[in-house]
Parts: sequence; structure tokens; C-alpha cells
Amino acid sequence: MLDSIFRHVRLLGSPTYQGPVDVGIKDGKIVEIGEITALGEREIDGSGHVLLPPFVESHIHLDTVLTAGEPAWNESGTLFEGIGLWQKRKLLLTYEDVTARAEKLLRMQIAAGILHVRTMVDISDPNLTALRAILALRERVKPYLNLQVIAFPQDGIRACPDNEQRLELALELGADGISAVPHLEPTRSEGEASLDSIFRLAEKHGCFIHVFCDEMDDPHSTFLENVAHLAIRTGLRERVTAAHVNATAYYGEAYFQKVLGLVARAGIHIVCCPLINSAMQGRFDSYPRGRGIARIKEMWQAGVNVSIAHDDIRTPFYPLGTGNMLQAAHMAAHLAHMTGREEIDELVRMVTMRAARTLQLKEYGIQVGGSASFIILPGDHEMDLIRTQPPCRYVVSGGELITETKPARTVWFTDN
Repeated sequence: MLDSIFRHVRLLGSPTYQGPVDVGIKDGKIVEIGEITALGEREIDGSGHVLLPPFVESHIHLDTVLTAGEPAWNESGTLFEGIGLWQKRKLLLTYEDVTARAEKLLRMQIAAGILHVRTMVDISDPNLTALRAILALRERVKPYLNLQVIAFPQDGIRACPDNEQRLELALELGADGISAVPHLEPTRSEGEASLDSIFRLAEKHGCFIHVFCDEMDDPHSTFLENVAHLAIRTGLRERVTAAHVNATAYYGEAYFQKVLGLVARAGIHIVCCPLINSAMQGRFDSYPRGRGIARIKEMWQAGVNVSIAHDDIRTPFYPLGTGNMLQAAHMAAHLAHMTGREEIDELVRMVTMRAARTLQLKEYGIQVGGSASFIILPGDHEMDLIRTQPPCRYVVSGGELITETKPARTVWFTDN
């Protein structure tokens, strides 16, 4: 007797299992895939829907979520107004406030099929209020969700020297990694110095690096090459991520090709946030107006590991968002001109397999003997998922059914 069996599902993108199969679970592990004759204590009909590994959120700010309109709305839509509003809002942060909002958002994400999250947490507060709240929340959700915490110096490192000490304290408290924002430091040289600081800390502590990099409509913002070079020089390579890199959309082609080769050789990860960046970037442009989307198509084609993330959900920086990773991938399909069948398939991998590689997840995927953590969605293939962005029918973590979302039903009252 198995603990549970999900019958009549199709493994998305599997070359081994073609057509509907059953997936059997025992003690939190997948123990059988195929036509299962045994019985399960719980049996669920997958209705021919697709089964795939859980979605992975590779870049989000859980300490800022659900604060849009507090203390005011970002009417200009710019990064700078968003920063100003957040500077005011974070004066009101309490442990309980951060915990309540972050937990509510995580529940939204779990229902949307996300079981792995990498969150940024601002450590510019001397008391590290938000960080302490998120670290405690990480332990509470550990039984069913993997949460990685990156200490993020929103006010800079060189511009706010106390933040370097806070980054180290954050690691001592249990943060998984550290960040920098070199393009917001006072000068180019100070931005470079901030990167040197975090790479030294990462070498010392053996942690992840996740840089906010070149989130500017400025072809002169070129810190991506510094990040890639430092990753090679220190040997940290695959433990390094550069997020946003919007300025790559403005680089001259000769320079971009030089940086692209460096990034590929370094083996670092790139995270693109198409929802917020397409809304926020280009605000200072006249027409033709750029939309600040990182050149993810060219990076993927060059062998760089690229993932897609939300960044913000209902914050002073971005007032929208539902937590559905397919919504972010759908936006990327348009902005990156990735509408071919192979490209659509790749967009789904950018919110699953590739994002898992960014987080350096050791046990991820669908295989016998692996963790029974997966999601089931209506659709026949990747194109269906990107086109319709369906809600997850079932979310399973470690063999436990976490959520079920009943499908919507349309009733017609006329034959016309």
C-alpha cells in the first residue's frame, strides 16, 4: 500500500515517459512512475494534466511585499520614487508587521506552485528587524517550503559604511548570502569597492552572492563585467548571481558581446525580473522608449543560466503581481521575443530547472527515489502553460498534498 498515487498525469518534458502515467509516493519519496497496479491510501485522478517540479522564485523582497500605497502610491513609477517611499515605510517596520505580510505572500506563492524561494531582506536597519523576522519565518515554513535569505544593503555599502558590518552580522545570524547595489553607490569607484567587499566576505563565510546589478537605463552602468571577473578571480563562480542587469539592453553590440563571453566563462547566474522592470525602466526615455529588459535570449543562447523572477509584489516599487511565476514568464516571452516553441519551453525551465540551479538546489526534479515535491497544472505542454497561465490544480511538498485549487467553471445560459 502506497501513501498516495497521482494517476493519469503526464510528466512535462520527459523523454522517458510519454503519455499518461501514475506517480506513486511512499514516505515522502517518489517510489514508482508508470502504470501502478498497487493501491494508495489516497488516490487522485490527475485528469491527464501535466506534472512538473515546483516553481522556483529566485528573487523577491518578502520584507516589502503588500505595502503598495503605504505611505503613498508611486505615481511616477520610477525606482527613485519607490526608494523614497520605502525609506519612509520601513521606519514603521515591526517584527510582527514583516512576519504577517511575508507569511501571507508565501501562502499565495505556495498556492501558485512555488516551493523554493530566494528572498532579499534589507539590512540597513540597525536592529535588523526585517531580517530577524524572515529568518524566524524560514524555520517555520521549512517542513514544506525552502526559503533562502539574502542580506541586502538597500542604502549601499560605501554610501552606508555600517552596512558592511551588518552584512557580516546577518551571515552570523543565519543568512544564506549577501548582496550589493553597486550602481546606486555615489561613484563608479565606490561601486567597484562595494563589490570587492562582498566578495571578500563571501570567501570568508562560503556564502552565496546575489548582486543587484545595473538596474539602470544607462549604457555606462557596467558592473556586470566586474561581477563576472570577480567570480572567476575568487573561484566562487556558480555561487554568484547577478539580478536585473537591465543596462545590457542599452549596451553597444561590440561591448555586449565582450561582456556576454565573460559572463558565460564565469558560470554565474542571471536573474531577470520582467514584470517590474518593464514597468519601471524607460521612464526617463523619450521615444523610441526602451523597456529595460535584460538580454536574456542572447544570454541563454550563449549558455548562461538564466532564471525569471518577480522581484516585487504590491510594493512601492511595483503595485501589481499575483505570485504566479507563469505571469512573469509570459511577460518575458513578449519582451525578449521568445515565442518560438523551443523558446517557450525554455521559459518554463527558467522558472523551474534553471531557477533551481540558481539557488543551487541539491534535490530537485521528478525521478524515482527523489522527493515527492511537484505541481500539477491543466494543459498539454509548455505552450499551454505560458499562454493560459493556469492556476496549480495540486501542490505537493515532500509527499504531502499542500493545496488544491478547484477549476473555474463557466455556465452558459444561451445557445446563441
